[in-house]
Amino acid sequence: MAHDPWRKSSPELVDRFHEAVGGIDGVEVRKMFGYPAAFIGGNLTAGLHQENVMMRLAEAEREERIAEGWSPFEPMPGRPMREYVAMPQEVAADVDAMRQWIERAAAHVRTLPPKAPKKTKAR
Repeated sequence: MAHDPWRKSSPELVDRFHEAVGGIDGVEVRKMFGYPAAFIGGNLTAGLHQENVMMRLAEAEREERIAEGWSPFEPMPGRPMREYVAMPQEVAADVDAMRQWIERAAAHVRTLPPKAPKKTKAR
């Protein structure tokens, strides 16, 4: 069964995301699945997927957000990324609100062990 190809994020959303994550301590921005994403210590912290902004939150905070109507982040239907939520569009539309939430995600991710760089296989 074919699925729709992923759409690029709008240039406005990409600009807002870069503005929101700019200067957050320890953030490295790189692409994931062709979308801009913020990493701290090699751990995915927040990123874009089509017109969604997703971020990694601690379990209790994630559950609170979902109780308030936020969505679990599902890049493919039925395949949620369990530690991530998608920001409501009205939050993602405001660069200051987006930054406040990404700062909270960053605070959580800083508590996680850094990911070791992938080892390259010797030939």
